[in-house]
Amino acid sequence: MKQKVQEAMAEITRGASEFIGADYIASLVGRYYTTGERFVVKAGFDPTAPDLHLGHTVLIQKLAVFQRYGGDVKFLIGDFTATIGDPSGKSETRKQLSAQEVQNNAQTYKEQVFKILDPKYTEICFNSKWINALGVGGLVDLTSKFSVARMLERDDFEKRYQQNRPISIIEFMYPLLQGYDSVALGCDIELGGNDQKFNLLVGRTLQRAYGLNKEQSVLTVPLLEGLDGVNKMSKSLGNYIGVTEKPNAMYAKILSISDDLMWKYYELLSSKTIGEIEEYKRGVANGVLHPKAVKEELALEITARYHSLDLAQNAKKEFDEVFQGDATPSEAPQMAFQKGIWICELLKLANLCSSTSQARRDIQGGGLKINKQKIMDENYKFESGEYVIQIGKRKFIRAVIK
Repeated sequence: MKQKVQEAMAEITRGASEFIGADYIASLVGRYYTTGERFVVKAGFDPTAPDLHLGHTVLIQKLAVFQRYGGDVKFLIGDFTATIGDPSGKSETRKQLSAQEVQNNAQTYKEQVFKILDPKYTEICFNSKWINALGVGGLVDLTSKFSVARMLERDDFEKRYQQNRPISIIEFMYPLLQGYDSVALGCDIELGGNDQKFNLLVGRTLQRAYGLNKEQSVLTVPLLEGLDGVNKMSKSLGNYIGVTEKPNAMYAKILSISDDLMWKYYELLSSKTIGEIEEYKRGVANGVLHPKAVKEELALEITARYHSLDLAQNAKKEFDEVFQGDATPSEAPQMAFQKGIWICELLKLANLCSSTSQARRDIQGGGLKINKQKIMDENYKFESGEYVIQIGKRKFIRAVIK
């Protein structure tokens, strides 16, 4: 059994940034193997946007690993805390969402998580259930469990305090309410991004303060960089791969990441074993494998996970035809414009370029094709007709000029 626990812990800790209370988790896994008794593992997600992206799934896939080794997952949707907004890593007070926005977004989360998690060992929870039940007296009592001095130890709060930037009292409530979630659910383990460490430790403190005969272990995971390879994957930055992306778009986006970033995606997103990934790395290092071939395997795996193997293979086929041949994507959007429209204005309106100035630069750099012909005239204006317009390798539209 000792070897089985060691193997389980190797998978559980794979890709983790930090692990607090590893011995406790090993004992829970050992108990599961011995008696079949399961334990409670939780991760919280504030539904601040309608869809999950691959950055979110790093945590969700780790929850799925725990399910294999005895974890009963409490997938916590922070419908109450989302109305506050998590201030972690932020330099200013967060915009609050309306209750209706939160509910709409939460519904999409419920529909998406079972692409990864086993429904048999998953409970979808909403923290408004117990936070609303606290009442004013309960909230006042909660604030007595934690000091302002401790709260200001948090890096982002400390910086804002030193810089005389505003910190609202409601932002102090966020870590307390997240910590209280762990009390209400009786968590044995809580997972979060490495920017969440402070909040996760508040949960340990509150479990002691409320007299629970346990202190949750904490596992943090790295934040997954988006397509730009620099910033955390985020819908607001436009560098994300959504789990509801169409298969062709998902496959193409994954292939667009850098060769270096590919290995982090493998470690945090792939279901391949550590040994298999190391074998890929050796193959690339000694020239036996081309990085693009290895990246294609990753793109196929992830696209098949959220769609199907057939759709993933079709996405690969179309990608090869479009980007290695001279085809036009079947999913290229169609847009209508008026006769005489200036090419730079069209590119901006079609979101192919961020501005007319950027459009000029792209055209001057040879990045524009109209009906597969390279166009270098930045003053080009359209006559009536239908056109396939391409910027770079991956941006297409079908333009109907009337």
